[in-house]
Amino acid sequence: MRGPFSYAIPCAVTVFAILFPGTAFAAEDHGLPGASMSLWWTLPFAGLLLSIATGPLLFPHVWEHHYGKIAALWGALVVLPLAVAFGVPTATEAVLHALLTEYMSFIILLFALFTISGGILIAGNIHGTPLVNAGLLLVGALLASVIGTTGASMILIRPIIRANDNRPFNAHVVIFFIFLVSNIGGSLTPLGDPPLFVGFLRGVDFFWTTANLWRETLFVGGVVLAVFLGIDIILHRREAGAPKIKDPTPDTKVRLRGLANLPLLAGVIGAILLSATWKPGVSFSVCGVSLELQNLVRDVMILALALVSLAISRKEYREANGFNWGPISEVAKLFAGIFICIVPVVAILRAGHEGALAPLVALVTSPSGGPNDLAYFWLTGALSSFLDNAPTYLVFFELAGGDPRHLMTEFASTLAAISAGAVFMGANTYIGNAPNFMVYAIARHRGVKMPGFFGYMAWSGLVLIPTFLVTGFLFFG
Repeated sequence: MRGPFSYAIPCAVTVFAILFPGTAFAAEDHGLPGASMSLWWTLPFAGLLLSIATGPLLFPHVWEHHYGKIAALWGALVVLPLAVAFGVPTATEAVLHALLTEYMSFIILLFALFTISGGILIAGNIHGTPLVNAGLLLVGALLASVIGTTGASMILIRPIIRANDNRPFNAHVVIFFIFLVSNIGGSLTPLGDPPLFVGFLRGVDFFWTTANLWRETLFVGGVVLAVFLGIDIILHRREAGAPKIKDPTPDTKVRLRGLANLPLLAGVIGAILLSATWKPGVSFSVCGVSLELQNLVRDVMILALALVSLAISRKEYREANGFNWGPISEVAKLFAGIFICIVPVVAILRAGHEGALAPLVALVTSPSGGPNDLAYFWLTGALSSFLDNAPTYLVFFELAGGDPRHLMTEFASTLAAISAGAVFMGANTYIGNAPNFMVYAIARHRGVKMPGFFGYMAWSGLVLIPTFLVTGFLFFG
């Protein structure tokens, strides 16, 4: 499963940096003169993202064996010019800040959720009636904000495919699974979706999204689930007169295996809450980069919980889940390159109206000078549809000022618009969010006749876009 998971994250990030090579990950410019830096500094970022987008399609064998080297090459094309232009100390501090303060925490959480959820197996099978399917989608959507869209998708996609593998019409079930479980359901906590966790790393309170996005999530999730139920009822009735298909996985008692991993997931949540509430005021400096004690403790705890999961989980459960290290390995290598290549772009965006991206700042600014929430919602969402939603979120987070205190208070509606756009509209295409393409590939492998890229977009265009139009009018207009 190396390819699917990785395409979902970085492939999305791809074109985005070319158009808006903005603030994806580094927290501060650290002396880089963004106001005087041209867009030429964004070329390595654009090149890496184009490589990620085209490599698996144009030269798949080379990409499969050398994607790490390709990412490292693009990273070197940032680090070396930065050192020459601004000096080794400035370049080192800027790059290390991105890697040590954000990349490591980001990838450790993703690794832990990937590892721990991979040890949880839902064994057995039930019959996929419309009500059963709707119930599974609801459970998955709720679970997504607790163990992440990736974790919830990995745990539930195979059971829901088994439940419907004797139905002639079952692709729509997987499509709505991507809508609800792999995207919309992850909007309520930083655990749910990568952009929200990156926001948490930037200082957004853990429960801020829960308190400020529950109405939007309830509305969007409720509408999409109701549409699914209506479609599934219609198709289920049509199947009644069709020739019966022998069920390849007869109904058996459903059992949850790997229960020892559930407390480990709770431990991940606890570690994140600890870092949000415990502020001892202790920090350590590494090459000029300040690392706060609470964040180090959080990351060590989360990593330790993942290792405990590997030690206690039964091998056959992971094998039944199709678990392997390919996806997370590829994501880790490619995201390391992305975090490095984005450093000079961050400095440009932080220059605001004085930087090379001033036109983008003007686009999301209302005539009165304040933020245009509806523009933030749609621009964040539109880019999240084709580029990974984590860097997209951070671009607009920075455009809105980048100060979590102000964004959580007087500009709360703007941060809500950015968060909703990034999470919800990641469902518009297969490459909008990490689990989308992974779910698609698993379903295809299991014999589900999934639509192609544009076929899927037809579904999202008919179901999601009208829902988002109403959402924007109701909550951000």
